[in-house]
Amino acid sequence: MLYSVSMMESLHLPLINLALEEDAAFNDLTSLATIPENASGSARIIAKAEGIMSGISVAHEVFARVDENIVCEWKAADADQVSSGELICELTGPLRSLLSAERTALNFIQHLSGIATSTHTYVQAVKDTDCKIADTRKTAPGLRFLEKQAVLHGGGINHRINLQAGMLIKENHIQAYGSITDAVNACFSMESSVWVEVECETLDEVHEAIAVCPDIILLDNMTPELVSQARAIIPKSILLEASGNITLANAREYAQTGIDRIAIGAITHSSPSLDLSMRITETPAL
Repeated sequence: MLYSVSMMESLHLPLINLALEEDAAFNDLTSLATIPENASGSARIIAKAEGIMSGISVAHEVFARVDENIVCEWKAADADQVSSGELICELTGPLRSLLSAERTALNFIQHLSGIATSTHTYVQAVKDTDCKIADTRKTAPGLRFLEKQAVLHGGGINHRINLQAGMLIKENHIQAYGSITDAVNACFSMESSVWVEVECETLDEVHEAIAVCPDIILLDNMTPELVSQARAIIPKSILLEASGNITLANAREYAQTGIDRIAIGAITHSSPSLDLSMRITETPAL
């Protein structure tokens, strides 16, 4: 089964509930001890670094789940570029609730904004080429849909969401089945509506793959020179992707070979969080 955007968003709610339960957000002992029960106030979320926002809708839901009386006035939206010191959100509501929801909300938005920011950096590196930046399945368990959404916010594209969204024949499949030719034909014999992609590590494997015409050929751990040679012999009807040892420093060199997309696992599994902070701005007289 393929996932629609609405279905993906419905999966966020159990994750939010789990995160709040994990943090014991409804039994915040420090806030219970130090803040009067009926105290209300205001707070601000501020960006402490430049980046691309993602996770705002999730953070909004976190505050709503903790207390429906919290009012969030967002000054930025998902996919917006923000500067250091920029106001992201003004919040008002019960002080206990604001502080109890703070860490969970910021955890989501900082992590996802970090992914969006890293993706945007790669997208800028290949700007003015026909190459797209794609993610992979190297995601944190339980966070895949949010992380892939963050990639979109950063200007990248999503590779397959999960194992049933496409057939990607990797070296282990080839070794287990016997050959690229047999593996590709086996996938096509399933008569599925999903695409078939095959991984190639040498030009000999590329030649074999071309003969059976998969939808996509993935060039794995090839130098830009080899990728350029592969591009010259692969028909344009076959989408061409590269991955493996591609970094921000050499991404443009790969993009200029004429490939259609670059898959970067690091944008989801290794992006640093975007630095944000929430501070109380108004408190009642105690």
